[in-house]
Amino acid sequence: MIKRSPFCWHRFCLIGVMASALSLGGFSVHASSSERHNVLDAQTSDPEVLGWMVGSPPPKDKIVRFEDGSYFDFPALRWSVSNFRQLMPTINVSRGLGAPVALPRTIQASIDAIRFMPIGATQPMTWQGSLAANYTDGVVIMHRGHIVYERYFGVLKANGQNAAMSVTKSVIGTLAAMLVAEGLLDANKQVSYYVPELAQSAFGNATLRQVLDMTTGLQYSEDYEDPSAEVWAHALAGNPMPKPKNYTGPRSYYEFLQTVQPQGEHGEGFGYKTVNTDVLGWVIARVTGRNVAELLSERIWNHLGAEQDAYMTTDSIGTPFAGGGLNTGLRDLARFGEMLRNDGYFNGQQIIPKIVVDDIRQGGDKHAFAKGGYPLLQGWSYRNMWWVTHNKNDAFMARGVHGQSVYIDPEAEMVIVRYASNPVASNSENDPVTIPAFEAVAKYLSQLSSD
Repeated sequence: MIKRSPFCWHRFCLIGVMASALSLGGFSVHASSSERHNVLDAQTSDPEVLGWMVGSPPPKDKIVRFEDGSYFDFPALRWSVSNFRQLMPTINVSRGLGAPVALPRTIQASIDAIRFMPIGATQPMTWQGSLAANYTDGVVIMHRGHIVYERYFGVLKANGQNAAMSVTKSVIGTLAAMLVAEGLLDANKQVSYYVPELAQSAFGNATLRQVLDMTTGLQYSEDYEDPSAEVWAHALAGNPMPKPKNYTGPRSYYEFLQTVQPQGEHGEGFGYKTVNTDVLGWVIARVTGRNVAELLSERIWNHLGAEQDAYMTTDSIGTPFAGGGLNTGLRDLARFGEMLRNDGYFNGQQIIPKIVVDDIRQGGDKHAFAKGGYPLLQGWSYRNMWWVTHNKNDAFMARGVHGQSVYIDPEAEMVIVRYASNPVASNSENDPVTIPAFEAVAKYLSQLSSD
């Protein structure tokens, strides 16, 4: 088992890990480089095989708890990501009362045999091999509106829900971009215009555009190896469990955001920080009178013909975790991706204005992004909380720790949605396989269409 950071000696740090760890894109909370070689592989860490939380009650050594942080230890993590509603408070994202709309299926079993070369490798890998390499829990590939591939592993089933982690950011960014397109938000106005309570924080004089593209200058470290990093205070504030009697710090996401101090200049460079999305969630709630879970249901989930409700984890006062708390069914997230591939049109209606998708696809400031330090993502940019590849197919992507992905390739007319539970949080661990694998499937489907 991979142990938690030795700095997490206080139990409230332990149980606060998930509040921020769900959303990070650049750090590994649970595995050092030396530990990675000793981690169970996908087959031996399969949560169904290991029997987590099976029985009435389960055996003591198979119980996963929120209160002691064991739910985020690997390999128990592989069970937890598909069962967060059993572990912590959540708020529903209703699909509405209409009948679900089936997705047509044209299964292409030959996808399993697609071969590609992982970055830095000397031997090719197959698509099927990549699934185990990335600890995949579920994956759906859509091509021209049809499901052409669908697989589930471990405890995630077709009727289950899984943590989207930082894919949440892209969903919330899409909501905000919709409000900008509709004139309810002005991307050039400062955050304090919408939320005066943040006027004295680092966010006060940042523009909404700088928040959306994560070019804010903040004193906020997400280095989990540093016990004084601000990420720990953020996690503790968002932790829904009761605080110690002598605790005097912030007790909610809203309270914590007011304490963030400036560092550097806004607009200078890209800096991936979860608190930007929490601020965006506050702005959205203030302007619309609905929290992001309610607005997501009303504006998007109600219109997708979704099969299941989604849900979001919350802090102690019920604030949805905008930075990483969304949990969905796999096919429903595929519906969301397919809608964006079709310029916001899906299920017979224009759900998102086309101008929003156009704005995402054009990308953000490449020069600013390059300062973020992502050697495997050279030439990429970040716009409205989406990762934009600027590759020859103009693909764009939503990304979450441990391998969560929504990959949209307009040229190949393809959407890939993957849920995973890689023991290493950072996407830099799975990107060498993920990126070339996704591109290889896009190439294969493009050639299939032209035959």
